[in-house]
Amino acid sequence: MMNKRPAGPDERDAHGPARPAVHASRFSVVRGGRTVVDDLTFDVPSGIVTGLLGPSGCGKSTLMRALVGTQAKVTGTLEVLGRPAGAAPLRARVGYVTQDPSVYGDLTARQNLDYYAAVLGIPRRRRAEAVDRALSDVDLTSHADSLTGNLSGGQHSRVSLAVALLGSPELLVLDEPTVGLDPVLRRDLWNLFHRLASENGTTLLISSHVMDEADRCQNLLLMRSGRLLANESPDALRARTHTGSVESAFLHLVDEARRAEAAAAS
Repeated sequence: MMNKRPAGPDERDAHGPARPAVHASRFSVVRGGRTVVDDLTFDVPSGIVTGLLGPSGCGKSTLMRALVGTQAKVTGTLEVLGRPAGAAPLRARVGYVTQDPSVYGDLTARQNLDYYAAVLGIPRRRRAEAVDRALSDVDLTSHADSLTGNLSGGQHSRVSLAVALLGSPELLVLDEPTVGLDPVLRRDLWNLFHRLASENGTTLLISSHVMDEADRCQNLLLMRSGRLLANESPDALRARTHTGSVESAFLHLVDEARRAEAAAAS
């Protein structure tokens, strides 16, 4: 069902590789007088799965809201698909799934998708095809006409993911989509994420506070206390920190950061 999406003019550079899907420079968010995202500079490569990992409260969700244009009090540069984050032309190009499913329990899965397809402006003549494709991508075809409120928690989450897939977005921003799911469903969703990247050329940014999910990603952004600790592949991170796991590498970087903070304060 997945079709490879050709790179658009905002993704290509005539003299070099594709530009990053996300570019941040000196990006910060202040909320309630407190800096919750602190001076981030990073790129998210196009067409791969990037994990945004860190403990709860480190700023992951705030950064994701900023990426889709729903976060206030931002400073610095944050560009998405070559445009300022939140720009109107990005609405049909970026899919976003929050931690709380944002679908209606009194509608069927198909009715939810048909409603959101209309909101997205998908023409009526193409709407049924887009809905069927999204249901197939998340393996919900057999439950398409079940009330969403009667589905299991994992199936409910997949309805939200299917909504985000409508219109074949170029960037998917997924806030902890697999946390709390059973191991089989987690595996199936990660397989779907990698298929979207490899077959469609979709860029995925997926947050989690579970470090064992890091090795499922091709690139990592590691955060702590609103700051970026690393932006590299799992293999490169382990090699740089001389550790055997991403969790150990993360703890190594946290210890380094604490020593640097103590030295600066002394």
